[in-house]
Amino acid sequence: MLVGHQTWVFPTRPVILSSAAIGGPFEAEGPLSSDFDTLHGDTFLGQGSWEKAEKALMEEACDKAIEKAGLTKEQVHFFLGGDLMNQIISSSFAARTLTIPYLGLFGACSTTMEGLALAALIVDSQSGDYVLTGSCSHNSSAEKQYRYPTEYGGQKPPTAQWSVTGAGAALVGSKGNGLHVTSATIGRVVDMGLKDPFNMGAAMAPAALNTIETHFRERQLPHDYYDLVVTGDLGRVGHGILSELLPKHQINLPLDRYRDCGMLIYGDNPSVWSGGSGAGCVASVTYGHLFRSMEKGAWKRILVVATGALHSPMTYQQGESIPCIAHAVSIESA
Repeated sequence: MLVGHQTWVFPTRPVILSSAAIGGPFEAEGPLSSDFDTLHGDTFLGQGSWEKAEKALMEEACDKAIEKAGLTKEQVHFFLGGDLMNQIISSSFAARTLTIPYLGLFGACSTTMEGLALAALIVDSQSGDYVLTGSCSHNSSAEKQYRYPTEYGGQKPPTAQWSVTGAGAALVGSKGNGLHVTSATIGRVVDMGLKDPFNMGAAMAPAALNTIETHFRERQLPHDYYDLVVTGDLGRVGHGILSELLPKHQINLPLDRYRDCGMLIYGDNPSVWSGGSGAGCVASVTYGHLFRSMEKGAWKRILVVATGALHSPMTYQQGESIPCIAHAVSIESA
């Protein structure tokens, strides 16, 4: 059901039947390591390239989510997936293995919530009983495509972020036990003219603000409705900017209830500069740590606002600014 101009409210409250989070060796050193289903000690995952390793992360997350739901691949109606690679090859090649009817998505790091929103819409509209959604990233494949190969050892400024080697997947169904997807606000593209690809947090913070503001207005909710509002992946720089922007726009969100996935996944590790990023960051933190914490009773209602920078190496090299977007999905316990 459309509420306002950008928000879907799901009367049937689609159920998240299961979720899975897979990470690499660096993620295993972070404070959320216990909330991953599997952590690999080899960034190649036994594959012949970084890109094949990223595909393997996605396949493993999807297989684990299906297994935990007690289903088979044949019972899943659709798979919605995306990543950061050109032509979303990690997701498309994983879909080749899964053999589930596939819709490829690209929203950069916002893909996780784009997929979850669409999965809930499909289930809520009775267009499918079981929908699988996921996203992934790999530090070395992202570095090679967007910046410099890891072997180059290029220096980065403090505003830069570390792409997560990880994947997350969730299986949404029309009935069963689990957390519920209650609404989604689809973001607009916001471009404030920033051109620095090493400062994604500053570029994406205004998009997060726009979506959060729209969500509360269109759903007519008090600003303290959610136990937790979490963005991803603004990092420390973007988190600080958004924390200043919210009260200036009369959004009285309690700042002690606001977190960022890019800050959560690696904690205070200084080697990640401003924090984590990548399509696998929001996916692994949400489908691992956040959902497990909700299942343990830490929070009853959360709003996940996944942000994405919709640029490419080509647009950056041609001097274009960085358009950004944010999609918000509300998840509530029964």
